[in-house]
Amino acid sequence: KYKTIINWEKLGEEQVGALIEVRIAPQRDVGFDAIAERIYRFPQARSVYLLSGTYDLLVLVAGKTMHEVSDFVSQKLAPIEGVQGTVTHFMLKRYKEDGEILEGKEEVKRQPVIL
Repeated sequence: KYKTIINWEKLGEEQVGALIEVRIAPQRDVGFDAIAERIYRFPQARSVYLLSGTYDLLVLVAGKTMHEVSDFVSQKLAPIEGVQGTVTHFMLKRYKEDGEILEGKEEVKRQPVIL
């Protein structure tokens, strides 16, 4: 399986990424799954994880602007029944993603593919 990692900064098409911690009340007979499913169906949600600790879910989102991400949180995520609170952390810089270093002096290990 191959995947593409895009360094949006180098393309001049920056995206705003955020990690959102979500505290939810588990629902009878389904626990966290029903709310997690509602959240992962939003196109802004790139990844959704169940966590241990203070918060129950971690949602990775992407948008074109900070305002777009904050609108998603305030208008779509926070109003979901069972969501008790959120904490949003905006990503300021990406150094490494999915095992790939995005900047630095690491030597290229494979030949580029030109289509």
